[in-house]
Amino acid sequence: MTAAVKRLSPWIACAAILFSVVAVVAGQLVPDQRLDLVNITVSEYAVADRGGVTETAMAVLGIGSLALLLGLRASGAPVRGWPERLLMVWSGALVVAAAVPTTPIGQDLDLTAQIHRCASVAAFVSLPAAGALLVPRLASDARWKPVARAVEWVSLAGGFGLLAITYVALPGERVMIGLVERLLLGAEVALLAVLAGRLLVLTWQRSTRKAINFPTYHGFIASRS
Repeated sequence: MTAAVKRLSPWIACAAILFSVVAVVAGQLVPDQRLDLVNITVSEYAVADRGGVTETAMAVLGIGSLALLLGLRASGAPVRGWPERLLMVWSGALVVAAAVPTTPIGQDLDLTAQIHRCASVAAFVSLPAAGALLVPRLASDARWKPVARAVEWVSLAGGFGLLAITYVALPGERVMIGLVERLLLGAEVALLAVLAGRLLVLTWQRSTRKAINFPTYHGFIASRS
């Protein structure tokens, strides 16, 4: 089971990230002229444009993030403790936010919208925090050191994005909230992509070494018999 997780999880995570990005971008390339992407959030756009593409992308990204976490654990990546918990929060919150929509633009928030908002906030906060906690761990691990600086930069971008969206959502009166949220989401998806990409490289290298060592080992055994 662990071997299967090690082998398949990087591919599942990378495929999920790619699908989610393509789906969201494609769904908003030709938006409804009534919807201003700069000033409405992704959730508001999703509930106004009921094609289901955005919600599907969010759910797939949440599932792919869980696959990434399982792969990181199976490969021995330094994610134990709070980084692991925060990645689980991110994954679960995305699935909840996808399953429980917000209210249409201009309507008061009902219970489901409140749940959606709480899940969205949990997702926005948890991933940059997980990235920040991972940076020193990755830097001290020879296998993950090559991506430690990239994780640091995208986590920092996510942190600045959190500050920006907090200001925009509260005293900023939602000015350009859609743009700020999309930039924040871009930084968070970039963090996932860096981790998934490195995990895929490590998995590929391990598989290649095994393929090379297998005939060498059996040749050695044959020479001894």
